[in-house]
Amino acid sequence: MKVLVFPGDGIGPEVIAEAVGVLELVAARTGLALELEEGLIGGAAIDATGSALPAADLARAQAADAVLLGAVGGPKWDDPRAAVRPEQGLLGLRRGLGVYANVRPVWTVPALVGASPLRPEVLAGVDLVVVRELTGGIYFGQPSERRTGPRGRAAVDTCAYDEGEIARLLDAAFALARQRRRKLTSVDKANVLATSRLWREVAGEVARRYPDVEHENVLVDAMAMHLLRRPRDFDVIATENLFGDILTDEASMLAGSMGLLPSASLAGAPVPGGRCRGLYEPIHGSAPDLAGEDRANPLAAILSVALCCRWSLGCPEGAAAIERAVSEVLAAGARTADLAAPGEPVLGCRAMGALVRARLEA
Repeated sequence: MKVLVFPGDGIGPEVIAEAVGVLELVAARTGLALELEEGLIGGAAIDATGSALPAADLARAQAADAVLLGAVGGPKWDDPRAAVRPEQGLLGLRRGLGVYANVRPVWTVPALVGASPLRPEVLAGVDLVVVRELTGGIYFGQPSERRTGPRGRAAVDTCAYDEGEIARLLDAAFALARQRRRKLTSVDKANVLATSRLWREVAGEVARRYPDVEHENVLVDAMAMHLLRRPRDFDVIATENLFGDILTDEASMLAGSMGLLPSASLAGAPVPGGRCRGLYEPIHGSAPDLAGEDRANPLAAILSVALCCRWSLGCPEGAAAIERAVSEVLAAGARTADLAAPGEPVLGCRAMGALVRARLEA
């Protein structure tokens, strides 16, 4: 199996190095034939080539079974007037791979309830997945540009969806709900937006193909409140690109830190043991203030490797082993800086990765 690795920018190379070490260990222990290559994306690619995603690296990604990504961006490339920006590489990679379903699991670890700003009784038993549409909506709509108008500077972004884009995302979400607690919440803003009214209409049509899955519609502003007030009521949450981006960052606080949460961007429905093309990355950003200091939390990147094993590499036993090792390390009290309570000992990125690998070898 071929995996293309994009270390990216900021803390990306640090967390990805630990994730790759875990993947190599799992491959050796499970007999998974693994071929790893490295590519350039984001700011690192701009500096080296002038492009945020060189055409040759996109072609290598398209030829791979899976792609593992760190993060892109940083202050060095933040000029809003720049013609080439790191995020263009990420959007181009998603579009080029056709990975339209972004799957982000969120759960609470009992040992880490104190790391969340929410009350323990709200967090008990939270186990949900957000399935976010990834290749359409306002991030890709045209026109998207700055203009000069009669009142000076102006800008426009366009949100556009067609029924095919919506239906395939909801099919993936319903398929995942069938593997879990058989409840799907579709999130939109149908009281205001035409795209959301189409989304809700198509969601109802797709739901009829899954009569065994409970289906509800919730407005995005209400959903933002419900995630903090009653998060354990939700199982699979399906939504469009922008809403999903915002809600998953909010939901990360249920777990206590973005440093714990992985993601999978898939070109099909998630099936355990499957061979679906996927892009795997932690949900956190490049955190340039931590870069090179060995302070980053590698667990989200490591857990992204577990999702890769489950859905792209046909190795569900490897996925389970990684998730079990991470749970055991956390239960034993290991903490990176983002997870530690005041006065608790803190591990660096490399030390936390080494602990997970030691658990896998035990």
